[in-house]
Amino acid sequence: MPDVPRPLLPPRRWLRAGLAAVTLTWAGATFAQTEITFWHAMDSAQGTVDALVERFHDEQDEVRVDARYVGSYREAQTKLLAAFGGPDEPDLFQAEIAFFPRLVAEGAVQDLTAEAAALPAAFTEDFVPGLWAYGELDGRRYGLPWNASTPALYLNASALERAGVAPPATWEAFADAADALTTRRARGVVFVGDSWLFEMMVRSLGGALVDDAGRPTLDTPEAREALSLLADLEARGSLAFFGADETTPAILGFVRTRSLMAFASIANWPDVRRFSVAFDLTAVPVPMREGGRVPLGGAQLVVMRNATPEARAAAWRFWRWLMEPEQIATWVEGSYYLPIRDAARPLLEGFYAEEPGRGAALAQLDRAVPRPRIPAFDAMRGILDDMMERVLRGGRDPGEALADAQARAEALVE
Repeated sequence: MPDVPRPLLPPRRWLRAGLAAVTLTWAGATFAQTEITFWHAMDSAQGTVDALVERFHDEQDEVRVDARYVGSYREAQTKLLAAFGGPDEPDLFQAEIAFFPRLVAEGAVQDLTAEAAALPAAFTEDFVPGLWAYGELDGRRYGLPWNASTPALYLNASALERAGVAPPATWEAFADAADALTTRRARGVVFVGDSWLFEMMVRSLGGALVDDAGRPTLDTPEAREALSLLADLEARGSLAFFGADETTPAILGFVRTRSLMAFASIANWPDVRRFSVAFDLTAVPVPMREGGRVPLGGAQLVVMRNATPEARAAAWRFWRWLMEPEQIATWVEGSYYLPIRDAARPLLEGFYAEEPGRGAALAQLDRAVPRPRIPAFDAMRGILDDMMERVLRGGRDPGEALADAQARAEALVE
């Protein structure tokens, strides 16, 4: 049976949630203060989120932000589904970009077109091309950019130097490097079976998972090439595979030198650095075929459907403050996400110079493209994750697995 997501909105009227209006007295005057709840999925950058919120509070008194870490993207999505229409629903939510179109399609978030239309052109044109447009669907503005990334190839540079292996720039060189680095105690590469990383491979080879008409295209020559490459490496003992929910064990394997290359978001750099790394760490752009692309990662901030006008205005004010160059620079230095406005880049020259590998994602930003922006892609991700499990852990033939995944994906959009 195809994975059909249940409707987001309950068949009842929306209830008031997440906003507290507090009356304060200061120097004999009273004013109303709006409090909003903000749910986010920034684990390793939670301290940076809290520091930004505290700075926001120090600079003004009208809006208070109750920022809550609610788990990974997957966990946050599950908690949001459970909170819809109830008193625990947040006002502002960090929606992973593959989940974002589903929220819009089911009317779960507010239309912010009016606020966006009032922004100065100099402000919106300062965003990295494509990132500002990401929050628009069908000509309307629903999402607000904040954290954006591209995947990178992390390297144990010490091991590559000892083996005389250069950082691979093509997939052929990558396979050769994985084999050359593999020993009795270490695999050449660790791969997490997450749909975003499989999409990275397909995109970099010149393919796509959804066509321009919104139809799934999972079973293509590029997809077969990508999955077969992974399956061949696994069969030769050069690849360590972990499931989509096994990111932490995969990182530990890389940190402990049980694997020597790894694909991950550039925002995973702090996740690696939190451990004691006994080798030179760096990152490079992913292997690429001429004309290839990489998928953007990250999330959009959305104002939930149930937020009051006061909460909506407060959330907009907080986001607009986050978009100032100083706040973006603070965010990048704490999270390693990309600077999404050009005005912030001069403030980050020292940050990128300190460890050049930090700029790997930035170097390929001109090749970055949005993830599929159709509501069904939220469920298609699970199909892709399952497909990789069956091939790389279960030994299924890549061609058969892709054909089955294509049929399941087509059933979602019928």
